[in-house]
Order: sequence, then C-alpha cells, then structure tokens
Amino acid sequence: MVTEEKKLPFYDTIRREMIVRNYSRSTIRAYLSCLRSFVRYFKPRHPRELTSDDIRDYLVFLLDMKCFTSGTVNQAYSALKFLYNDLYKKPLAIGALPRPKKDRKLPVVLNDLEIMRLLTSVKNLKHRAMLMVAYGSGVRVGELVRVRVEDIDFSRRQLFIRGAKGKKDRYTIFPESIVPTFREYWKSYKVGRSGWLFGGQKPGEHISKETIQTIIRNNLGAARITKGASMHTLRHSFATHLLENGTDIRTIQELLGHKSIKTTEIYTHVTTQMISKIRSPLDDLATKNLLPPNALTSGSKSHKDRI
Repeated sequence: MVTEEKKLPFYDTIRREMIVRNYSRSTIRAYLSCLRSFVRYFKPRHPRELTSDDIRDYLVFLLDMKCFTSGTVNQAYSALKFLYNDLYKKPLAIGALPRPKKDRKLPVVLNDLEIMRLLTSVKNLKHRAMLMVAYGSGVRVGELVRVRVEDIDFSRRQLFIRGAKGKKDRYTIFPESIVPTFREYWKSYKVGRSGWLFGGQKPGEHISKETIQTIIRNNLGAARITKGASMHTLRHSFATHLLENGTDIRTIQELLGHKSIKTTEIYTHVTTQMISKIRSPLDDLATKNLLPPNALTSGSKSHKDRI
C-alpha cells in the first residue's frame, strides 16, 4: 500500500520553493519574515482565501498605521508576489496592485576630512583594516564579511567579490595604499593563505555584519562626525568620490555591482563637483557692493529684527 506523502508545513514549503529557484539566503530570510507578519495579520484566515482587496488593505496598513518606509513595504510586496504568482499560481491576487512609490532619499556621504578622521580614530588594527576595505573598494557590508584571503590579487590590485547581490560575481579595486596596513594585519593576526580575511570569534566563521556596524557606530563620535553615517555610508562615499575625481559612471556601476545605471546615477545628485562651481547670487551682490551696510553682520537693532 502506497502511503500519501505528508504535506510540508506552510513556511517549509515556501523555503523549499525559494531554494529551488536559487534565491539567496538573505532574500529567503526577508521573504519569510514578511510572510509571517502577513499570516499573523489575517489569522485564522489562510492566505489562499484572501482577495486583492485584502492584500491592498494590508499594504495600506503597513504604510499608514505601521508607518513603514516604502522600501520595507516593497519588500513585503515582493514576498506576496512570490507567494501568489509563483506558489499559488494566482497572479490576479496581487498583479493588479501598484507597488508603493519609492522614497527619493539621497545617500549620506562623508567628505575627505571626515573619512580621514574616522580611519585615524579606529585604534584596533583589524577594525581599521575593515573600514579601509569598505571605503577603498566600495563593497557592501555583506560582501566585506565574506571576503576570503584568496580573493585578493595584490599584483593586479583587484578584489574578487563572489556571490554578491543577485548571486553575481564581480571585481572591484583593491587600493595600493592599504597594503602596508594589511602586511601589519597579516602578521599581527596570523592570517593564513586561505580562509576568511576577517575571522569571527569562533574558528571557521567570519566576522558578523552586526559587529562591523557596531564598530563604526562606536567610532563616529571619536571622529567628530555628526552625520547619520553607517557602514554603507563608506560605499556611498567611495562612489561619490570616484565620480568627483572623473571616473566614468559606467565604470562605477561595474565596481559597485549595480544591475541598473539608474541606481548609480543617484550619486550625481550628491557630488559637489558641479555645485561648487556655481556662484550664489548673494555673492554677486557682495562683489558689486550692492548689499546694504551691515547686511552680513549682527548689527540689527533688536532680536525681533533679526528674526
């Protein structure tokens, strides 16, 4: 007698289907988290029973009541699209719903002096080496923690990034100026010829992304940086400074591993290359001596006048 195969639990089925489609581990974790929240919201109703209006109400709830960013809601949208399109074969359940419009936020960028103050404020050799790679090569945090010793080509000054976002390999630059620091790091930490470049506390493991984020947070104050910076800020700064120094934007796109040039073009909005060449009309008035006397001083008669 042939017994019927036992059905997998809901989340195990979803995980298995994403693995079959070769989704990255980070995407699988993110989608499962989104779907757990979705299921809890409609409990005890099963997702198969829900309509397009139900899904629309949930997305409105995330945006309006939970005040989630459009990026977070778009991730939930993508998870639901996978569930209904790929798993349930019900594209109409979500296909007619528009994606939330993305927020247009410019990236935080550190200037040259802030970068130098940050690097010199980090006294731990290993931590400083990590920040130097992050800024000097423009890698993502998840890529940085997974760099292996054999990924560095010192002779060609290249760093190989394996299995990056979208499971794509690429090369980026490895700065020549970092070599002396790395020689000292190699010797002090007894780094071998293979394995993780930045090992974690346990043997065979790499350092965690959370540890690196904590390192930069702890050193921003010492570097007298008040901007809302993070490890990803070093990647933004890498791209912006390359653009300001005349590097072609298509080359920057390749170094960063962006799928679309539109993603890279955001750095044209934060570069000071064009803004610094523009002369303010107020400066023109000052040059022509057309400003009234004491206009640029605190010579007003009262606090009310100054307001």
